[in-house]
Amino acid sequence: MAEEHHHEKEESLLEKIAEKIHGGDDSSSSSDSDNDEKKKTATSESSPSSLKAKVYRLFGREKPVHHVLGGGKPADVFLWRNKKISAGVLGGATAVWVLFELMEYHLLTLVCHLLILALALLFLWSNASTFINKSPPRIPEVRIPEEPVLQVAAALRYEINRAFAVLRDIASGRDLKKFLSVIAGLWVLSIVGNWCNFLTLVYIAFVLLHTVPVLYEKYDDKVDAFAEKAMIEIKKQYAVFDAKVLSKIPKGPLKDKKKL
Repeated sequence: MAEEHHHEKEESLLEKIAEKIHGGDDSSSSSDSDNDEKKKTATSESSPSSLKAKVYRLFGREKPVHHVLGGGKPADVFLWRNKKISAGVLGGATAVWVLFELMEYHLLTLVCHLLILALALLFLWSNASTFINKSPPRIPEVRIPEEPVLQVAAALRYEINRAFAVLRDIASGRDLKKFLSVIAGLWVLSIVGNWCNFLTLVYIAFVLLHTVPVLYEKYDDKVDAFAEKAMIEIKKQYAVFDAKVLSKIPKGPLKDKKKL
């Protein structure tokens, strides 16, 4: 009996040792699997496919072109979301440009001719209705609503004030790079204005608004890549210009004036 009892104790002790060994193996294997999963997730998170590389966008935009243009119906027209409306608007602008620029028609003359035609048609229609035993046509009363006019005036006032604030900030001399870029832009605009009159310039801008955004939206990756290379080259040339010219311009010491 004593031998059997001793044998049972040995078997139970061996079973406990085996359980501990298997448990340690399971825990070690589970910890290894956890570590492997963590490594996999870490590598997957750090892989270039999961991380979105910061792509250079023209003018630093982070939103789609439709949002950059303000969204809504104007952006739909510029991006040709509805081809009939966009083609109609561009065709109307082209007709106005041809009428005033190529045919040398004047705005006051056009308005007077349209009013003469409209008044003559209405007058003849009103008098002809008495001969054909029909009631004369009811001419609608036309009035300009107050609210849209105030909204347009407020928006125009806001944009003009913002332009004045930008010009004041540039003229204050805080940002030399912005000052030079604005001067260069105005100089180019003055040259373009010398080539054509104001109406042609507005028409060219209108055509560009109907062509450049939609083409950029279609080929934005290629344009952004080319713009990135161009900006790098421009920055290099500006650094050379800054080192050779701008840095040699003498600047007076700034003296802090104490308020008495």
